[in-house]
Amino acid sequence: MTIQDARGLVLSGADAATAERFETALAEFQCYVGNPVGTIEAALQARPDFVLGHALRGYLYGSSVEGPGLAEARASLAAARGLPATDRERQHVAALEAMATGHFDDAERQWEALLVAYPRDVLALQIAHLFDFLRGDARNLRDRVARRLHAWSKADPGYHAVVGMHAFGLEEMGEYDRAEARGREAVALNARDGWGYHAVAHVLEMRNQPEEGVAWLASSSDRWAPDSFFRVHNWWHLALYHLELDQLDNVLALYDGPIRGERSAVALDLIDASAMLWRLLLRGHDVGDRWRELADAWTGAIEDGVYAFNDVHALMAFVGAGDRARIEQQLATLKRSAQSDTNPDNRAMARGVGVPVGEALIAFGQGRYADAVDRLQHLRPIAHRFGGSHAQRDVLDLTLIEAARRAGDRNLLAALASERAVCRPRSPLAGRYLTQALAA
Repeated sequence: MTIQDARGLVLSGADAATAERFETALAEFQCYVGNPVGTIEAALQARPDFVLGHALRGYLYGSSVEGPGLAEARASLAAARGLPATDRERQHVAALEAMATGHFDDAERQWEALLVAYPRDVLALQIAHLFDFLRGDARNLRDRVARRLHAWSKADPGYHAVVGMHAFGLEEMGEYDRAEARGREAVALNARDGWGYHAVAHVLEMRNQPEEGVAWLASSSDRWAPDSFFRVHNWWHLALYHLELDQLDNVLALYDGPIRGERSAVALDLIDASAMLWRLLLRGHDVGDRWRELADAWTGAIEDGVYAFNDVHALMAFVGAGDRARIEQQLATLKRSAQSDTNPDNRAMARGVGVPVGEALIAFGQGRYADAVDRLQHLRPIAHRFGGSHAQRDVLDLTLIEAARRAGDRNLLAALASERAVCRPRSPLAGRYLTQALAA
């Protein structure tokens, strides 16, 4: 008997119970809730020849872009090789191999070829979309999803996730009205869709609507936060709104509570913590011992060298803590990545953006503000190669403008302050920078 998934695609090596567990794990992955790894591992324990189960497990681990996660992805790859599989499933295995060995561009090409033939393969779409985000590929965040919409309808299981992914892609391409509408549609279809809430949060951030952002996330946290792998990131967005409103007590309460209270060692969560403390450092706020705790949490990944975006955020923590030894060790990891033959895509990311950003952060921490300006200014047109979102990469612009101010570069401060005030006319911080620039 041929077993199919909920979208009519063959599942080799599965029985009916395994297919049901696969759908559960996939639904958890789409909403970033529950424990999709545990769910799919239970399916594999019962049916170790379930090839797409191994692919899903490998994708879940590999999407962490951490050394241990990629090692688990390679274990899944080894288990999947040689199993009876359809052409579509063999393409998944080939994509998993590329991802697990650091060839992210090759993996993206495999997923796209697969999706051309099988536009209803939502697992391929979900993981490709996530890697578009990790690689800062705004156009494919939008258009890879758009190329599949002809094959989907509201009646299809998982349609909410397709809509939520499309919403985030629209936002990253600056189509804010459409993005907000699609994001709200996604969460109306599934109230647990953390990515849909996240897409609307990004719209409100980029439109400089912090009051609306607070209302959006605070009023819905009972739906997106419980049992969610993505909850820290959405709490971080809420803290960003409060920071924009100069509500420091709210920012620190969120940092000490849902952002950092559980002392997560997951890179995604550590990135948010570093990015928030660095923004506070740029504003001159003393955050006490928080830097030390965060630096200690990052230390286990200091030699990782898998994803330069992670390494730079680790470096923020070490600079904030003033730990020279760990600063030098992390910078050495970035420089080693920039010369690596084993991870060509991270090599390009580290060489083009990661190393100069890391050097700029170190220069800023040492009070060499003109050096920080020199390293950051030329990166602005290529910052997207660093990965992440516009909102995450804004920390580079914030560091540049504060470095220009502290360096006494009045002309550059005036130019950057004018730009930011135009983009964020309601921002108290942008207004302060513009006032200082004009006074100078």
